[in-house]
Amino acid sequence: MPEADPRGAIRARAEELGFDAVRFARAHLPDSAAEGLGNFIAAGRHGTMDWLSHNADRRGRPDVLWPDARSVIVLGVNYGPPENPLDALERRDSGTISVYARGDDYHDVIKSKLKSLARFIVDKFSADVKVFVDTAPVMEKPLAQQAGLGWQGKHTNLVSRTFGSWLFIGSIFTTLELEADDRETDHCGTCRRCLGICPTAAFPEPYRIDARRCISYLTIEHKGHIAREFRTAMGNRIYGCDDCLAVCPWNSFASTAREARLQARAELVSPSLADLSLLDDAEFRALFRKSPVKRIGRDRFVRNVLIAIGNSADVNLAEHPRRLLSDPSPLVRAMAVWALGRLLDQSDFEALRDEYLPVELDADVRKEWSHGAAEAQSL
Repeated sequence: MPEADPRGAIRARAEELGFDAVRFARAHLPDSAAEGLGNFIAAGRHGTMDWLSHNADRRGRPDVLWPDARSVIVLGVNYGPPENPLDALERRDSGTISVYARGDDYHDVIKSKLKSLARFIVDKFSADVKVFVDTAPVMEKPLAQQAGLGWQGKHTNLVSRTFGSWLFIGSIFTTLELEADDRETDHCGTCRRCLGICPTAAFPEPYRIDARRCISYLTIEHKGHIAREFRTAMGNRIYGCDDCLAVCPWNSFASTAREARLQARAELVSPSLADLSLLDDAEFRALFRKSPVKRIGRDRFVRNVLIAIGNSADVNLAEHPRRLLSDPSPLVRAMAVWALGRLLDQSDFEALRDEYLPVELDADVRKEWSHGAAEAQSL
């Protein structure tokens, strides 16, 4: 006999597995979703994230991605922090890692839960399923809005009336016909806090982001040298940026929601910049085992750490970039030079320049020595 209430059974099992929000949508998105993605890519605002342009025709159209799908189960996991993450920005000798990356990689954690729920659906309802978390060509935020989980705020992230801006999203596509929930409407009103707080002015207008200016993009996705115009604004943000999420007024309601499922690792909350700058590859891999931070590699991570040291205004930290002036990575050497240009007086900086510049072969690092002299001269 068929299940009288498949939605209820799926919801109950999802909550048992640790999902905080469970909603249902048709396997369809309005044309505006694909059009918005197309405009974003055409304007080049995705930067070097070429994976966004790959399969763009399928990304914006679930019915093209999997024509047999009839319904999408959209699930959320609360990762709201117990404290205001912006407080960490005042501790300039420490690094700030985005809240979502302070624990185990959410892709792995959520995917295992999704697979368990998918097996339940297959066994109970004999339906076909496909599981997606973030890395697949699925526009999960528009789908989440269609399912009533939340809405895309002016910062382009999902906002929930229950969990604020702190939800991981996963989805299960299925051939099962499920009644869709009502679409959520926009509740941002006239608020512009998320736009105004952005350190690098990454929002050209509400509901539009230029990833090329976003600190999350720069510290995570960008593989090369970070442009000088953004370095000071980065402060001590060494992996991601939570500013636009943290100021959302809807976060106040998250305090009454269920406690966050994914807990931060103590060593990743305000870690010492001095200690992080000295990580070699093996130490980096060990510290960030199971963490999403591990994916950017030691060199890019230390690049970010050195920018934070340069922004610390703490001359006592200068010994750490000094040790990295002969590092094998040009990314690291360049930012070591930049940091020293910010921390040392002119004579000390020029003494180091006279020692290291004659043996420096990388053009970008040599440019940093030239720019750094001007930085030191202005101190």
